Amino acid sequence: MRSKRRRGGFVSSALALALSLTLAWAAPAQAQLPSYSELRAAHRVSDFILLDRRGEPLQTLRLDHSRRALEWVGLEQVSLQLLHALLLGEDRRFYEHSGVDWSAAASSAWANLWNRRTRGASTITMQLAGLIDADLSRPSGGRSVGQKLGQAALALRLERTWSKAQILEAYLNLVPLRGELLGLNALSQTLLGKHPDGLSAEESVLVAAMVRSPNASAVQLGQRACGLLQQMKAPLKSSSCEPLIGQAQALLAQRPGRALGESWAPHFARQVLRSDGPARQRSSLDAGLQRLAVSLLKTQLAELSGRNVEDGAVLVLDNATGAVLAWVGSSGSLSAAAEVDGVLARRQPGSTLKPFVYAQAIEKRLITAASLLDDSPAQISTPAGLYLPQNYDKEFKGYVSARSALGNSLNVPAVRLTAMLGADPVFERFNALGLALPHTSGFYGLSLALGSSDLSLLALSNAYRTLANGGVYQALDLKDRGKQDSRRVIDARAAFIVSDILADNNARARSFGLDSVLATRGFAAVKTGTSKDMRDNWCMGYSSRYTVGVWVGNASGEAMHGVSGISGAAPIWAGLMRYLHQDLVSTPPVAPPGLLAQRVEYPDQREPARQEWFIKGTEQTRLLASAQMQDKTVLQGISSPRDGSIFALDPDMPPQAQRIRFEGESGLWVLDDKPLGRGKRYSWAPWPGRHQLQLMDERGQLKQAVSFEVRGASLKSAAKPASARAAAP
Repeated sequence: MRSKRRRGGFVSSALALALSLTLAWAAPAQAQLPSYSELRAAHRVSDFILLDRRGEPLQTLRLDHSRRALEWVGLEQVSLQLLHALLLGEDRRFYEHSGVDWSAAASSAWANLWNRRTRGASTITMQLAGLIDADLSRPSGGRSVGQKLGQAALALRLERTWSKAQILEAYLNLVPLRGELLGLNALSQTLLGKHPDGLSAEESVLVAAMVRSPNASAVQLGQRACGLLQQMKAPLKSSSCEPLIGQAQALLAQRPGRALGESWAPHFARQVLRSDGPARQRSSLDAGLQRLAVSLLKTQLAELSGRNVEDGAVLVLDNATGAVLAWVGSSGSLSAAAEVDGVLARRQPGSTLKPFVYAQAIEKRLITAASLLDDSPAQISTPAGLYLPQNYDKEFKGYVSARSALGNSLNVPAVRLTAMLGADPVFERFNALGLALPHTSGFYGLSLALGSSDLSLLALSNAYRTLANGGVYQALDLKDRGKQDSRRVIDARAAFIVSDILADNNARARSFGLDSVLATRGFAAVKTGTSKDMRDNWCMGYSSRYTVGVWVGNASGEAMHGVSGISGAAPIWAGLMRYLHQDLVSTPPVAPPGLLAQRVEYPDQREPARQEWFIKGTEQTRLLASAQMQDKTVLQGISSPRDGSIFALDPDMPPQAQRIRFEGESGLWVLDDKPLGRGKRYSWAPWPGRHQLQLMDERGQLKQAVSFEVRGASLKSAAKPASARAAAP
C-alpha cells in the first residue's frame, strides 16, 4: 500500500509540475476571456415571453428552432438538492480546487496507464471553459492533448477572475443536455414541467445523471441516479432502483419541443416578438382584457353550438394612441385552423362599410342625416348587367331618413348613395382609410357599399377608429416604434354626424328593437354586418376611448346557420364594452365647429319630429310634402324590367334560380309576340338575346312595351341579375 501511495504521489506531483509549466506557456495563447456579466448578457434564449403593458406574462413563443435555451437562472433559483447531486456526480472538490483537480487528474492518468476505467478528471470549471471557447469544445472523437491543456489553462484563468458561484451558475445555464436542450432551465421546464427551484430529490439526481450522460438510456439514467441518491443519503422510497428507472422512462417520454408558459396571445406574439430582443418583451396588451376577450369568444361560440360556427377574432384599440389592448386571432382549441390569425385574414365585411359611404355623402352635401332616401326596388345598370340590391329581410321601407336608413342598415339607400358618389371616389376613400382593397373599383362596382371587398379585422377596426377620432386616420404601430403620422380623411362634421347616428338606439329600433345587445350604458357607436350566405359576421364600434372589432365565422369560409351580426359577434362586443367602461362611463364627442342642431318634422308623421345635426348651410326644418312622398305602391304599366335592361346569365347558377320576374299592372304579358300569361307578375326562364316585352289590357290594347337583353351562352347556364345579393345588418 505504501508503495502504491508513493507511486501515486510521485505521479501526481510530476503531473502537476508538468501541467503547471505547460499551462504557464499555453495561457497567453488563449482567446480573450469574457467576464461573467458579458457572458450572461450574451446568453440567447429560444423561447421569448410576451408581457402585457404592466409586465404580466401572457405568451411564451419559441422563435429559435435550432436549439432550446430558456432564460438565465441564478443559483438562488436552483434547488439545493440539485446542486448537491450535481457536485457529487461531476466535481466533488469543486470548492477546493483552483480550476484543475490535480488529484483527480493524477488518478485518471495512473488508471489510463494501467487501462483502468475512472470517472474522469474534468472539473466543472474545465467543462465551462470548453463551453465558452468553441475551439476547446469536445469533438466526437475526444479532445486532443493540446485542447485538454488549453481547457485546463482557461479553467485556471476563470478561477482567478470569476467567483465559484458565477462559475457554477454559468455552467448550469450553458451545459448541453439531451437533444436540443441547453441548460438546466430548459431541461427542467421542458421535460419535468417545473422551474429548477421546485425539483425534488429524485428529480434532482435524474437531472444530475443526465448531465453526465445526456443520451443514456432510461435504465442507465435510473441506475446512476439511484447511486447518487444513495450518496446524498436521501431516504429511498424503495429498496431497489426500479422507481427511479420508471421516472427516467417517463422523463425521456416527454416532448422536448413542446410549448411552454402562458398561451393567451399567440397570434399577437408572432407579430411583435423579436428574436434579437430580450427574453421578456413588454407589449401594449392588457392581460385582464386579453383573457376576457378569449373567454367571451369561446363562451359565445359555445352558445352558437350546432350552428356551424367555430372561429372568431377580437381586436381592441386605444383610440388616442392606436395601441393594441387585446388581439385574439382564433378560438384556439375550438377551431380546426387555430394557427390562422383571424385579425389579419381577409373577409367580406358586409354592411360594416356603410357608415363610410354615408359620411362621404354628408361631407359632399349630397344628403343630411334628415334627408329622405328611397328604399324601394331598384335596378341599377352596371357593366356586368343589372344590379338589384335587396335588404336583409327582403322587405322595402319606402322613404326613410338617412339616419334611419343607416341605423337599420338598409341596402338600397346605401347603393343609391354609392351611385351618386361614384364607385371610384368611394373606392379611393376606402383605401385612404387603410382598407387596402385588393382589386380595382371597377371590379367591385356599386356593391362596394354592401361589403363585397375582402379586408382584415385589423384594417376595418382602425378605419372605425378613424371615425372615433373625428375623421383623422393614423396607421397602427404594432411594435411601438413611435407615433405614426396622421392625416384627415373624413370631414370632422360628417364623422360626428355618422357617430351620432351609430350611437342612436332609436335610429336602429326598426331592425334591432330598443333593448338589443347593442344598447350601452354610455356613448358607443356600433354597426353590425353579415356577408353573403352568412359566411362572415361582424360587430364594429367605438366608445370615447376604445374601438372594438369582432369577427365570427369559419376559417374555411363555410357558411354559418342562422347567425347574424346581432346574434353572433355583437354579444362579444357588448361584453367588452361593459368591461372597458365598468368604472368610467363613455361620454359622447363634442360637436366640432360648423355644426348646428335643429328640429325637423316629417310629413304624415312618417318619422317622429326630432333634433337633428346639420352641417351649416344644409339645415332643413320640414321635409318633402305628403304629395311628393308617394310610396310608389300604384304601379303604372311595366315596373320591371325597365327599358334597356341587361341581364347576365351566370353559368354557375342552377336553372331554377335564373328566372326573371316581370312586374306591373294586371294584364296579358307578351314576349316577342308570344303570349305568356296574365296577372301582375310573371316569372320567365330567360333565353339569351334581345327581347321585347309588352303588357296588354283586357281589351287587347297595348299599355307599355320595353326592350331588354339577356347575355349568356345558353339556357343551360341559368341567368341571374348580376350581383343581386343582400347584405345583412
